Amino acid sequence: MTSLVRGFSIVAIALTALAATPRPGHACGGLFCDNTQPVNQAAERIIFAENGDGTVTAVIEIQYQGAAEQFSWVLPVPGVPDVDVSSVAAFDRLQQQTNPQFNLQTTFEDCGGGDGAAFGNTSGADAPTRATADSVDDQGGVVVLAAGTVGPFDFEVISLDATLDDAADVALDWLGDNGYEVTALAPEVLGPYLEDGLNLLAFRLNKQNDVGSIRPIMITYTSELPFIPIRPTAVAANDDMGVMVFVTSGDRAIPKNYKALELNEALIDWFNPMATYNDVVIAAADEASGQGFVTEYADSSDTLEGVVVQDWERDSWQDLMAREFSEPIQFLFEASDLYSSWDGFQDAVRDGVTLPEGIDIDDFLGCPRCYEGQTGFELDVDAFRLALFDQVIKPMFGTEDLIQSRPYITRLYTTLSAEEMTLDPSFDFNPDLPTVSNVRNADQFIKCDGTFEITLESGDVIFGENQGVWPMAAVADQPAARRIMQLSTQGMGEVVTDNSEVIAGLLSESAPPGGPTGPGGTTSNPGGGDDDGDGGDGGGGLCAVQTGPGAASAWLLIALALLPLRRRSSRNR
Repeated sequence: MTSLVRGFSIVAIALTALAATPRPGHACGGLFCDNTQPVNQAAERIIFAENGDGTVTAVIEIQYQGAAEQFSWVLPVPGVPDVDVSSVAAFDRLQQQTNPQFNLQTTFEDCGGGDGAAFGNTSGADAPTRATADSVDDQGGVVVLAAGTVGPFDFEVISLDATLDDAADVALDWLGDNGYEVTALAPEVLGPYLEDGLNLLAFRLNKQNDVGSIRPIMITYTSELPFIPIRPTAVAANDDMGVMVFVTSGDRAIPKNYKALELNEALIDWFNPMATYNDVVIAAADEASGQGFVTEYADSSDTLEGVVVQDWERDSWQDLMAREFSEPIQFLFEASDLYSSWDGFQDAVRDGVTLPEGIDIDDFLGCPRCYEGQTGFELDVDAFRLALFDQVIKPMFGTEDLIQSRPYITRLYTTLSAEEMTLDPSFDFNPDLPTVSNVRNADQFIKCDGTFEITLESGDVIFGENQGVWPMAAVADQPAARRIMQLSTQGMGEVVTDNSEVIAGLLSESAPPGGPTGPGGTTSNPGGGDDDGDGGDGGGGLCAVQTGPGAASAWLLIALALLPLRRRSSRNR
């Protein structure tokens, strides 16, 4: 397999080569991935849905760069899961809507030119935006339970004879003999999961697709609680790997065996939060021994209705299916205008067209009319319609429906390094905890001499000498976690560490004589801040300043292992 660099912006995922020459690498998904980009640009993303019927659905990103024939991805799973595909665009839209936002409401001191005026956001930052086998096949201790094709992938579900002494070696030999690239996967990594009775779900690209067709997969399996086995990742994890988890469920999700983190927002540069936020999350997690999540958003799933798929997009699809076109190529143009940015569009076109010899899909999409009338060209509109629905529309609609299938959604974020991956994070639910907004607000008072005061929602006041320049020196020695909590399935949780008074005291040392003078600024509110035990209302991954005030059960003893195959790259080590 070959190596990956993944950097996603708020709008899209981009897979880019590190070098022109071939080199070793890996496929990764969920959490198990090297990241050479800054963590806040490369958080690993998973959606868990606790379905309320003893099953969990997991949507997992797969990231890969390299030769298509070398792509393989293996997950230990319970039973025979239902398998489908999702869309990167769905992740992007969901993340964009729930990204942390930091709003400053600014008031100017009256300097003799009239009353001070209030302005929303003067910081200057922009807003971020199964197929089942017909028969069981027993091959030397390996039983093929299911096989099929979904999206660009061929897959098989296999089980291993429990009486085998070397089940992991047998599994790896079978996978290798059946076209899966598994040279990077050590038997000791698979062994514990096979001993627990899990099966293996293996993916590879089918022959007509290339690496550009790789997309998130969606699996539904028997379980009660979301659970992420992180320990195998330590073998090849980069430092401070970002982990972003969305959980849709009946109640607010909590980190069950990790701590909940409430951030010290005085350390975040509110004039440029994207530059500093992730460092604060890293430091706060370190203060919790590397095992803590920030709750970035928690609210009714109704608040995100139409985020992944908007109403007009559903209507547009119905309209497109109902319309008649005088020429086939016009249907392609209309579909391209609507869906060319969605995962699977090129694959759908490939299924619907026959191209002249020597012409590839990129050539065709660059100038569709250029090939009309040429020998060997054909556009089968019916085949294209079916492929468009299966490859493009259904994955997006299905992910939107999954999010809306349960009444509550929670977004959690953390960073992890290899030495911290000693405990697999699991998630439970607490109906007593309040909602968490991704919008954070603060009041800024700018004085005539150019100094300023910013009062946070916690009551803490930050003093600065130069407007627009965050006083990092004044807050440099402060703890990054305002509070560290241990949450449970009821109540407000236990406070493990409370740094509120320490933070307030350190901030007061930087106050000018007489203390705060701005509107609403009187004291630094020792011990203030949230007392709802929610583990923080901040946000992670990517941050933004917006205008205006409005502006994952895996089983308890055995875990779903989201385990991609890895190979160490000499370039990255």
